[in-house]
Amino acid sequence: MVFDGIILGILVGLIRGGFRHGLQQFSKIRLKGGLIFPILLIVQLLIFRFQENIGWLADASGYIFMLIYVAGMIFLWMNRDQKGFGSILAGVFLNFLVMAVNGGRMPVSMSAASVLDPVYVDMLMDATATTKHYLMDASTRLAFLGDIIPLSPPYPRTQVISIGDIIMNIGIFIYIVHLMTSGKNAAVKNIMRKQGKTEHVEPQN
Repeated sequence: MVFDGIILGILVGLIRGGFRHGLQQFSKIRLKGGLIFPILLIVQLLIFRFQENIGWLADASGYIFMLIYVAGMIFLWMNRDQKGFGSILAGVFLNFLVMAVNGGRMPVSMSAASVLDPVYVDMLMDATATTKHYLMDASTRLAFLGDIIPLSPPYPRTQVISIGDIIMNIGIFIYIVHLMTSGKNAAVKNIMRKQGKTEHVEPQN
């Protein structure tokens, strides 16, 4: 779901900030603890890749995901002065909260999951087939914070998301659009000023 906010933010950023200016702004990103995010992403990818082959990794994945969430929230708190990061932090916290009270896994509504690939639904029903998600049941706590919102065509990607995902992606969208449009007016005025000076230069003999 995080990619949706990124893609939409970039598209709007390009429209509002201009192609050249918008892309150039990414070189100006300055975040505290900037290496934390890519490290967390790599750790998650490694878990998904090897958890089926390494028994202890599958058993401990819920706790590892909790640690990843905590580290991610620390990173977001460190950069809370960045526009949109408050919303991202709130969304991540809501996802962390519902997972923390449900054994480190995200509960998924069966009715919402009906839009997904039947193979994945079967994996949810088999509690041992997936480690980060599980099928919601009567014992689920804070179920309203779980993956209960189905998205299907005409939405571009079929998926099931949570309230936390929505709040998080709003923050990501705000951050990227702000980043790509920052300084746009000043840049335009600077170009116009330079053009004005060029037009008023007296021809030399």
